[in-house]
Amino acid sequence: MGEDSKKRQFEKEALVHVDSLHRTALRMTHNENDADDLVQETLMKAYRFWDKFEEGSNCRAWLFKIMTNIFINSYRAKSRVPQVVEFQDVDDDFLFGQLSALGPSDDPEKHFFAKVFDDDVKKAVESLPDDFRLVVVLSFLEGFSYQEIADIADLQIGTVKSRLHRGRKLLQKALWDYAVKNGFIREAAK
Repeated sequence: MGEDSKKRQFEKEALVHVDSLHRTALRMTHNENDADDLVQETLMKAYRFWDKFEEGSNCRAWLFKIMTNIFINSYRAKSRVPQVVEFQDVDDDFLFGQLSALGPSDDPEKHFFAKVFDDDVKKAVESLPDDFRLVVVLSFLEGFSYQEIADIADLQIGTVKSRLHRGRKLLQKALWDYAVKNGFIREAAK
């Protein structure tokens, strides 16, 4: 493949995912400049190894795999000590019990999340510990399947499911507490 052909194919297949990559990079790094650097490094590496990309496969997942590996190998090594999560505060039935107090609805979670502002959801996602945040972002915000997330993050599928479950519970609790505190939802009498 000639250099011009490679460039055109890369632009057509890979560059259409820049916004999605940047959105996720920002949630991973918590810093605009670091996110820009992470996306740039991802695209440079992807272009350098474009001949390894299998045409017809999922380019978006391939790019996210590259970005996640760069993040894990570089940015995370420089970051602070990993956060510790106390799971005794995260009860599987916590949100569902709270949501049932709202009354009948076809989709109580949708009803709940529709009341919370987008910026507050972003803040709640950003507050998740790194391991949970990555799988939550890849699943809920980027729409990857469990298997794609496992491939991207180099995890077992069971680990992906577990982290999604725990991340979702942490996110739900944070958003519920925020919604009650700010009067979006009245807490049911106990």
